[in-house]
Amino acid sequence: MQQPHARFSVLSGSSLSSAEHLSPTASSTRFSLPSATSINTALGTPKPGPRPNIYDRNLNKTRTSEVSASAFAFLFSEVIQYTQKRVSGINDLERRLNTLGYRVGTRVLELMVWRAESSSKTPKREIRFLPALMSIHTQVWRAVFGRPADAIEKSVENEDEYMIIDNDPPIERHISVPKDMNQLSCSSFTAGVVEAVLDGLGLPARVTAHHTPTQQFPLRTTILIKLDKSVLEREEILK
Repeated sequence: MQQPHARFSVLSGSSLSSAEHLSPTASSTRFSLPSATSINTALGTPKPGPRPNIYDRNLNKTRTSEVSASAFAFLFSEVIQYTQKRVSGINDLERRLNTLGYRVGTRVLELMVWRAESSSKTPKREIRFLPALMSIHTQVWRAVFGRPADAIEKSVENEDEYMIIDNDPPIERHISVPKDMNQLSCSSFTAGVVEAVLDGLGLPARVTAHHTPTQQFPLRTTILIKLDKSVLEREEILK
């Protein structure tokens, strides 16, 4: 996948200047040439048919297709800038990014379930939290970002908290956050995807994104999962 060279900024003050329209003067003279007979028409060349509809594609054949990293980075940058103009602060911006990610996550889960059921005679649905978390760490990350996440950790202080570690989040690789907004985590979008998948699997949780940079990985991000009390109670029963 070819990586884009330019970095996009969260704050964009660029504006398009209005184009000047040129009109021909009254004394200008126009010339026209007689149309020649098309050779293709004489030969009876068939007209191109209608373009295939995206909804007619086989979903199993597109599972390995890749999206241009440049196009994805540009689109996500525009989403950030569009959303930023309609919020009152960083918390509101992260909440809206989380909502957008949640909508994507519901569709990702639906697609993955459909593919699993169509390719297996005995499809399996995860009802335990840890297998579901491993599936998110590998399958969901690979479906959305093309590779699995880097690690899974469990909180030593709170039994209801788990973390997914991504050392180099693709969605933040080409986003420059201003110093006055250094608390902003654009990976709130990813947190929304994870929250939607967990909700769809019947494992409600509150998912947030936090920057945890290191010297080796300055973009390192932690997706914090705080499970609902009902999930812990069910896990205790299923032991």
